[in-house]
Amino acid sequence: MGRIQLKQVKKAFGDVVVIPPLDLEIVDGEFVVFVGPSGCGKSTLLRLIAGLEDTTSGVIEIDGEDATALPPAKRRLAMVFQSYALYPHMTVRKNIAFPLRMAKMDQAEQDRRIEAAAKALNLTDYLHRRPGQLSGGQRQRVAIGRAIVREPAAFLFDEPLSNLDAALRVGMRMEISELHKKLKTTMVYVTHDQVEAMTMADKIVVLQAGVIEQVGSPLDLYHTPRNKFVAGFIGSPRMNLVEGTEAAKHNATTIGVRPEHIDISTTEGLWQGTVGVAEHLGSDTFLHVHGVPGCDPVTVRIAGDVALNHGDTVHLTPRADQIHKFDAQGLRIS
Repeated sequence: MGRIQLKQVKKAFGDVVVIPPLDLEIVDGEFVVFVGPSGCGKSTLLRLIAGLEDTTSGVIEIDGEDATALPPAKRRLAMVFQSYALYPHMTVRKNIAFPLRMAKMDQAEQDRRIEAAAKALNLTDYLHRRPGQLSGGQRQRVAIGRAIVREPAAFLFDEPLSNLDAALRVGMRMEISELHKKLKTTMVYVTHDQVEAMTMADKIVVLQAGVIEQVGSPLDLYHTPRNKFVAGFIGSPRMNLVEGTEAAKHNATTIGVRPEHIDISTTEGLWQGTVGVAEHLGSDTFLHVHGVPGCDPVTVRIAGDVALNHGDTVHLTPRADQIHKFDAQGLRIS
């Protein structure tokens, strides 16, 4: 079991409130991602769940039990940090076994758990090595293995891929997602990278200044962001937000349109602009078009082999059924 409930949980440091009272339910077996800009409170919220920070007020329940006052070791949670925190003088086997040895677990049970974790993480052939003989991705897998052997109610990940290069991040993203499907254990994952959030999560919690802006599946947030903040944060590249006369035509203060929902032409269209920087990614090209009133530049996603150059005049037309509308408070207009 790994059901986690936060009821009016608040965190303040003196007079500074970093997490205003919030409610959140994490269902057993879910992969939930906390995402938001730097300083939004996502890591603090994770540490409150782990018991590494004390709540100012409110209740944290784990599987229906009030865990608010329980120390971290009693919460049946396993945390994986951004830094691997491995013992350099110990082998991979001993690093993974460390929490079991501290618990004075029977050696046969230790061996069973270590072998199972090593198999799940493709570490069986590396158990005799030391961390210095491993790549960054392999070290992170060892850190995850050390959490797996505890057989916790839930795993907590605090930006575990931040120290890896781009290629390793993509690989580890897939490995953690596959691991979740194998273990079917609740996972709560913190990242500032919304691409990680979109590709890994069953449910995303978007935070800003300690406030939950929206909770939903990746596609819920992509298709129906509840406000301008979520609209601009979720999606890569980010949504274009247009204000002024163009928005007023739609009875809105702001309209949003994603780069992939804008048609481009060299002859006619609703908006006219000039091509600035073009980011060529192979299959796709992102054009940054200047001169559109209320949004400069507008980002447009087009096929990678379209031949448009810096300074070309283009015409843009947002697809009418893909326009998002927001009011003066930044809230979505249905």
